[in-house]
Amino acid sequence: MEPKRIDLPASSVLLVTCFASSVVQLDVTIVNVALRRIGSQLGVGVNELQWVVNAYTLAFAVLLLSAGAFGDRWGSRRTFIVGMQLFALASLACGLAPTIDALNLARAVQGAGAALLVPSSLAQLRHAAVGDARTLARSVTIWAAVGGASFAAGPVIGGFLLATWGWPSIFFVNIPACMLGLALASRALRETPSGAGRSFDWLGQGLAALGLVGLVGGSMELHARSALHPLVVAALAIGAVCLAAFLWVESRTRDPVLPLNLFRDARVSVSIGFGITINLTYCGAIFILSLYLQSVLGYSPVQAGLAFIPLTATFVVANLVSGRLLALAGPALPLVAGGAVAALGYALLIPLDGESTFLEMLPGFLLIPAGMGTTVPAIMSATLAGARTSAAGTASATLNAARQVGGALGVALFGSLLGQGAGPDIVWALHVTGWASAALLACAAGVAALLWPSLAHLGSNPESAETAVRSETALSQD
Repeated sequence: MEPKRIDLPASSVLLVTCFASSVVQLDVTIVNVALRRIGSQLGVGVNELQWVVNAYTLAFAVLLLSAGAFGDRWGSRRTFIVGMQLFALASLACGLAPTIDALNLARAVQGAGAALLVPSSLAQLRHAAVGDARTLARSVTIWAAVGGASFAAGPVIGGFLLATWGWPSIFFVNIPACMLGLALASRALRETPSGAGRSFDWLGQGLAALGLVGLVGGSMELHARSALHPLVVAALAIGAVCLAAFLWVESRTRDPVLPLNLFRDARVSVSIGFGITINLTYCGAIFILSLYLQSVLGYSPVQAGLAFIPLTATFVVANLVSGRLLALAGPALPLVAGGAVAALGYALLIPLDGESTFLEMLPGFLLIPAGMGTTVPAIMSATLAGARTSAAGTASATLNAARQVGGALGVALFGSLLGQGAGPDIVWALHVTGWASAALLACAAGVAALLWPSLAHLGSNPESAETAVRSETALSQD
């Protein structure tokens, strides 16, 4: 039988939500090639520039945990529109920011808008395809692919915008996309039922925010200060205490923002750990590589953007291949193989120096996204397979939030290696990044190999992919 085609209403909703997916993921990575120019024009160093990346990812990660509850109370259409408006206004503020503090504050507001957009987008896709699991599966697959491609394409797009219109343009580019998305949303989206829903875990949300800001902020200060500096020690201590208190509160709250029983299943724990590792290594490496290409090799912003094209193209192809591997063998094979390939790619960064050519960089630039793109769909599948159906949306939110936290930690930890930001410091940081990333991903692949029997059988379930899609779209309701 020929598969049922997506009808016009579902296609319209898919188009609107793809605008949201693209701007949300694009802004995770688009700023990397602009950091050197931003630092020069605003008169700041590497330490402040790390917050241009992390203010967004931290706000996104922390608020994503509660965003589903907001959508449940307000309705997903209203939440989507508020999130898109907030994202557009924050993008305008980023482009007009006169100081680094104003820019970083606006980036945090952007992250809040992104957190509102993700679960409300998924809820709208589910609402538009109610009763049609195949349409829902295709819609969510396209939505995720658009986001993944935008995430990988960020440095490429950023390089061209930076060279043509300057660094504010990397934020202004969001505005027409958001305006078009809002115009379409007003016509295509329908409100989903709203109500009291679950209670807000304000204490847990606050402790999570303080803990993560302390942990990431303290890690970032390692770049400018010693590990025993009072500010570094205080930030890390506050982060550790708040995160410990967060875990204690979550274990005793009726409606926790992070149900700890999710982690009783090893598949969930390992997959979320794998997700953190993927984003930590990739976001940290892109941060270092952007500085390496421009400050060490002397690439222009356009040349740096072009250098990142293999990462974008290979990531998209690997996602498609991973889907086939996932259907045939379950998550185990793509996790082990993808982790090993990415580890090899990072290892190939270690010999690079101040005289390296693009051809010497190319093998690593191909293998890193090939491995990462292979693992991402498998991570989601294994996470959802290990969670109860009623907790699948929360598991999805937890995975996405954990990956954003991993990205923030990667920028903070690898950025702390840069010293004064001179050429030799950047080359040394790149070497350590290569060693550390290769080791972390090799360990992640090894753990997945040890759990192969419990992961491999998921691929034999013909309903697993459909169940995963339904669970992913439950993010707004759990």
